[in-house]
Amino acid sequence: MERKIYDKLLNWKKSLHRKPLVLQGARQVGKTYIVNLFGQKEYENYVYCNFEKEPILEDFFNELNPNKIIRNLSIYKHKEIISNHTLLIFDEIQASPKALNSLKYFNEEAKEYHIIALGSLLGVSLNRENSSFPVGQVEMMTMYPMDFEEFLIAVGNDTSKLSLEIKNAYKNDTALPAGLHELAISLYKKYLYVGGMPEAVKVFVETNNPEMVRIVQLAILDAYFSDMSKYNRTTEIPKTKLVFENISTQLSKENKKFQYKYLKSGARSSQYAEAIKWVCSAGIANQLFKLEKVTLPLESNKSNDDFKFYMSDVGLLCASQNIRIEDIELDLNDSSFRGGLCENYVFNQLTFAGLKPYYWTSNFDAEIDFIIRLGMDIIPIEVKSGENTRSKSLNVYMKSMNPPYAIRISQKNFGFENNIKSVPLYAVYCIK
Repeated sequence: MERKIYDKLLNWKKSLHRKPLVLQGARQVGKTYIVNLFGQKEYENYVYCNFEKEPILEDFFNELNPNKIIRNLSIYKHKEIISNHTLLIFDEIQASPKALNSLKYFNEEAKEYHIIALGSLLGVSLNRENSSFPVGQVEMMTMYPMDFEEFLIAVGNDTSKLSLEIKNAYKNDTALPAGLHELAISLYKKYLYVGGMPEAVKVFVETNNPEMVRIVQLAILDAYFSDMSKYNRTTEIPKTKLVFENISTQLSKENKKFQYKYLKSGARSSQYAEAIKWVCSAGIANQLFKLEKVTLPLESNKSNDDFKFYMSDVGLLCASQNIRIEDIELDLNDSSFRGGLCENYVFNQLTFAGLKPYYWTSNFDAEIDFIIRLGMDIIPIEVKSGENTRSKSLNVYMKSMNPPYAIRISQKNFGFENNIKSVPLYAVYCIK
């Protein structure tokens, strides 16, 4: 399946200032697959090392001499490692602090060797063990589940052509023909159920069987819970599981701000700070922070105490709540959950595109779902799960903040009216 990150890997390879690359992301988003494919297609050969499955590899990094490491790996793997022509892949590098530390020396003394290190639980491992990280000596890149455009391409050639029509309509604010609009909405609803985990998408494309997709999703969730037990302090395991389970539950509330009282009676933020940090470091959930002031720099004006929580994949969100595909296609779910699922989807698409969203509330109960920076502009985004786009909140924001324009995301077709850019839910990936 085509992944957008492949082009970023090509740019990394061609860069004159290339450093060892650390590719992070949640388990099973496709990191190992895409990097092995990259090595196969773009290099004369590649050498794959997995530090979880081959712990003996750790011994080759007792001495942090790049040339000696290369020589030993070449002998052990029975492969010649040629500078500038061989890709070295260090998978599950969080299992080997020595190998992680070696990246500093490769950058300083042996830039001619191309190295990509992968880590599903790298952030978790570093936080737990207080391990050192070669800050400034590596390039960081994050891989996410497949976005909606990648899903369209995976589904088939006709739908990949649909993606081009969507991009043109977004650029020109011109409505898609009704038939294409309805097709895109239908595929968007399927994406809500399937999500973007590559194995789930693959099973959906090959079988068109929602139950088979759900089996894959539940296995991924089981793997996440297993990681919570395996890579965590004993005292934090039940807290981490409780926080993760509560993400989807609290998205069903009218007020979607994360509230500790739903975790446990009398719960305080300090008790669950480590658990929240764990699920974010593992890449399986993300926080959306509230802005105290809508002014640049946005990051400096966020409130660390007020946030919403979203799962990194909408398909896993549906699986965690036992939502069936019919529930989504026929709009049978509670309206609060539909709204939460829709917001989670939009948040993910914006994040996958490299944007950093926030949310905003006024003193008079007006709320804007997302605030993003596009170029030099601060743009408000309102999200509606259906076609009803009436909103007091957006009017309040536009009168008080006077943005250059606003974006409204819903099931309505493209358009631009009253300084509001109408973007259908299936076209969120176009916002960049």
